[in-house]
Amino acid sequence: MLRILMPRSVRRDRDGIRRRRRLITMAVLGCLAACALRAATVAPAPYVLGPDDEITIRAMDASEISDKPFTIDSSGALNLPMLGRVQAGGLTVAQLEAALAARLKEFVWDARVAVTVSQYLSKPISVIGAVNTPGVQQLRTRKTLVEVLSLAGGLRPDAGSKVTIQRQIERGPIPLPNAKTDPTGRFSLAEVSVHAIMENAHPEENILVEPNDVISVPRADMVYVVGEVKRAGGFPLNEREQLSVLQAVSLAEGLQPTAAQTEVQILRSHPPAAGREEIAVNLKRILTGKASDVMLEPNDILFIPGSTGKKAAVRGIEAAIQLGTGVLIWRR
Repeated sequence: MLRILMPRSVRRDRDGIRRRRRLITMAVLGCLAACALRAATVAPAPYVLGPDDEITIRAMDASEISDKPFTIDSSGALNLPMLGRVQAGGLTVAQLEAALAARLKEFVWDARVAVTVSQYLSKPISVIGAVNTPGVQQLRTRKTLVEVLSLAGGLRPDAGSKVTIQRQIERGPIPLPNAKTDPTGRFSLAEVSVHAIMENAHPEENILVEPNDVISVPRADMVYVVGEVKRAGGFPLNEREQLSVLQAVSLAEGLQPTAAQTEVQILRSHPPAAGREEIAVNLKRILTGKASDVMLEPNDILFIPGSTGKKAAVRGIEAAIQLGTGVLIWRR
């Protein structure tokens, strides 16, 4: 028997190829295992039936219950012809199908049952306040706070910087550090920063919403700018919890040429007994860096008056422009 000897270089190359193949195979298997684990982790949990849910049953050779809607009562039970009371609350659709098939075996030789949920009504949540579509929604699957706000059409432009969550105490406290129990002892209350959850700055605050939660988005506090600016009006604070005089003027698209920069006032409301405070602001010194910017408070009115002299000068310039334009037209 002849034995063929390969050169060492060939054997080394062959061994290297085998090692690389083993490493590639192990890497592929590792990736597949990781993907399978990830898929198992993020797979949504099946829907659990509850009171007020409406279901439709389809069963062979059982016309008494087939293709008819049935509502789960407040105790979680179904009242069905032939079968009587069947517990459905707390079961998934697949579990209820198995339970109905087991009961039908007493009347039907080959019991086959299919259940569909006609209306999801057992897991309501309320989203109220400054959202585009406030109202009651039904949780068909587990949803995070951001997902629920998205289902409500998102936040309105005048939405505030906080979201309030109210949860029935029977479901346990809200898993947030600032959660507290209300004075009645019936609800757990917590606040979440809109910026923190929308920008994913604190993903742990994007909690899962539970049935019967009430999500409230209050309107933002407003600051008003009136007088000699290009766009007077109210500006919501939104994620800005404070606003300065310069920032407010910027939101109002700047000053008119006739603005009296040294005579600006902040009109600040106090409780009715205390009346209103007037705070003088020299905007000219702030703009030139000779004075510090002034912070505004919610519901402040920044009043920028006009200068009589400047108005007269502007009217003169406008008249001169109109006269010059008329002369040019006449010469043509």
